[in-house]
Amino acid sequence: IINPNTALEMTRSIDAAGRSVARQGTEIVSVSPTFGPASIESYYDDYLSIPGILEEIQKGDTADCDAYIIACYGDPGLHAARELTTKPVIGIAEASLYMAAMLAARFSIVTVIPRTRTMLEEMVVGYGFQEKVVSIRTSPLYVLDIENDPAGALEKLRIEARAARDEDDAEAILLGCAGFTQFAQDLEQELEIPVLDGVVCGVKLAESLVEMGKATSKYKTYRPPERKAFSGIFERFGSG
Repeated sequence: IINPNTALEMTRSIDAAGRSVARQGTEIVSVSPTFGPASIESYYDDYLSIPGILEEIQKGDTADCDAYIIACYGDPGLHAARELTTKPVIGIAEASLYMAAMLAARFSIVTVIPRTRTMLEEMVVGYGFQEKVVSIRTSPLYVLDIENDPAGALEKLRIEARAARDEDDAEAILLGCAGFTQFAQDLEQELEIPVLDGVVCGVKLAESLVEMGKATSKYKTYRPPERKAFSGIFERFGSG
């Protein structure tokens, strides 16, 4: 599991969530890049996190990992990561959307600060779920607020999740931040509708694809990048 930001406390929380649902015999290895943003809350953060993600994919292939989960709800670098490896690469947003579609006819995403709404709207359209996602509810929460004040973060998240159910007629809630993983069970018990954490969804899908023996298609779109030299700070990513 790759937490694309450098907040190690969040990485530990993500790791705990993954281990809590992993089957016996599944080894979870949770990492953060050694460089990149402390949190991801904008296009700028999103794009600058991608080189660190790709480096972790390269390290994982050297260590013979079987699958990868990108644990940020914007799924940064997902397609580039799939070009780098034959192993399955799963974004937690994509995973939660597919699982929600099998559990509910309509669902909402509840996420962090308002500026992320457009990013998530574009992502939902890109994945083809615009007819099922009835709302994207933002909150006043910054990503790092979650670890600094979990109780306060849960209360703010609760307000938006309840409004999504009662006002938007959502039949399931998708937690739009990997840092929210610790709140999923409490919210599901309170709301009495499915509440999906993308980290958990990603782990279960990764296990299934590995057990099925499936690899990333290299026929065309996700074939390895063309060999070429990169310069400057990206020199280590080149192959020319």
